[in-house]
This record gives sequence, structure tokens and C-alpha cells, in this order.
Amino acid sequence: MDNKNLLRNGIVGTVIAMLCCFTPLLVIILGFAGLSTIIGGLDYGLFPMLFASLGVVSYALYLRSGNKGPSPNITIIVLVIFVSALLFWLEFRYALRISIAVAALVATYAFYLRRLVNTPTA
Repeated sequence: MDNKNLLRNGIVGTVIAMLCCFTPLLVIILGFAGLSTIIGGLDYGLFPMLFASLGVVSYALYLRSGNKGPSPNITIIVLVIFVSALLFWLEFRYALRISIAVAALVATYAFYLRRLVNTPTA
């Protein structure tokens, strides 16, 4: 899979997970389908999917930069697991704040990679 498809898939996964996490879209769909009993456990799958999709976006940005800087593979995996576990431990009390912080971290990483690519080498 090339960088463009990886980035597109990561963004699409992030948007889908955000729509399902922060809007009642999935609750309404599952309610009409008669599957309202699984609504309580949706967050345990949707938030890790959101963080994993943001990890895919980060990795795609790294590949798009031409592999500048250290490889983020282990860091991304550890951060996705840590943030998901933190959210479960806090019982989703700060879910919106943590999700915004992770999205801001990805945006900061994108800015860092852009500056790294545009920096002239001596």
C-alpha cells in the first residue's frame, strides 16, 4: 500500500470512529436494528479504533516525509496502547479531552515532519 492510500485510509478510519464515538449515529442505527444491548460496550472498541487510526495517519505522514527522523513504529504502538488503557482506567471520564490531545499530538508530529523535510542539509 502506498503512502497516499495509507494516509487516506487512516483519515477515513479516524472520521468514522469519531462519528461513531462523539455522535449518536451508531446508537440510532443499532437501535433501529434491534441491537441496542451492545451499545454499552461500543466505547471499548471505538476509542482504540480511533487511536489506532490516528496512529496509521502518523505512520503515513512519516512515510510521506521520506522516512526522515527516527522510525516511529514502536512509539506509535506504545502510545496507542497507553492512551487506550488510560481511557479505560479513567472510565471514559475525559474521553473528549484525551481524544483532542491525541489529535493535537498527531498534528504536532505532522508539523515537525514538515519542518524536518523542509530544513536544508549542509
